[in-house]
Amino acid sequence: MKKQRMQSNLLLLIAAFIWGFAFVAQRIGGKYIGAFTFNGIRFAIGSISLLPLMLYQNKTNKKQNLDGDFKKVIVIGIIAGIMIFLGSTFQQMGLVSTGAGKAAFITGLYIVIVPIMGIFLKHYIGVNSWLGAIIAVVGLYFLCITDTFSISHGDFLELICAFFFAIHILFIDRFSKEVDVVKLAFFQFLTCSIISMIAALIFESITLQSIYEAAVPILYGGILSSGVAYTLQIVGQKNAEPSQAAIIMSMESVFGTIGGFLILNESMGLKGIFGCLLMLAGMLLAQIKGSKEIIVEKD
Repeated sequence: MKKQRMQSNLLLLIAAFIWGFAFVAQRIGGKYIGAFTFNGIRFAIGSISLLPLMLYQNKTNKKQNLDGDFKKVIVIGIIAGIMIFLGSTFQQMGLVSTGAGKAAFITGLYIVIVPIMGIFLKHYIGVNSWLGAIIAVVGLYFLCITDTFSISHGDFLELICAFFFAIHILFIDRFSKEVDVVKLAFFQFLTCSIISMIAALIFESITLQSIYEAAVPILYGGILSSGVAYTLQIVGQKNAEPSQAAIIMSMESVFGTIGGFLILNESMGLKGIFGCLLMLAGMLLAQIKGSKEIIVEKD
């Protein structure tokens, strides 16, 4: 079990690495196409990239259907896709009226929201997970906040975004053990893509030239950020505690800062480096089992 948990944590860390560098791809792609168009195409590519794996599974697993109920995986996938769409949409809306540093910090609050929500779902939350979450949030502050902290309309939208991402983490933790993870990933990508494209047709202007100019970021976002990383999240969360999974996946902020420094020549500074170290310390602390647990009575 310990080995499985370590493997799951590694998969989640790889997902965080891919998502971190996806910030660079999204920033570049955003220069050419709108957010809805970008998400619509990249999640469509993400779902298509999973088709070969789904066909392979069907051929090699004829005797047993892992999801047990095809309708069930469709319903779960649609709900998960709606959560991803809502989280991404509120994040983008918030960025219109708030700074990127504030947005990253407030979005990263899902690492605290997850264990708090977990209490209401009768989860056992380790003391070290709480301490790790607090240290990681402090690290996110030093990493991302560069101006005076205040609550604005955009900040509030980012907070809503953090709640949807937290709900998505807990939702995946609850249902990833009951259905086939590849099919779940496929249907959540497909759902998010369809909703995003409908929104793009209503609110954005789409041209083939703009899509061509953003082709590389779109492919990265579709194949790696969507197809690979979100699938790693679903597989990894099968044997990982949701509060620890949230902390590990929040490392995308660290990798995003590193990607911005290496590719976009953005300065990290001593404050940012200190924030990265704090986040790493919080992630590692959350993996250490404490002697005390916050016990939640079960019915």
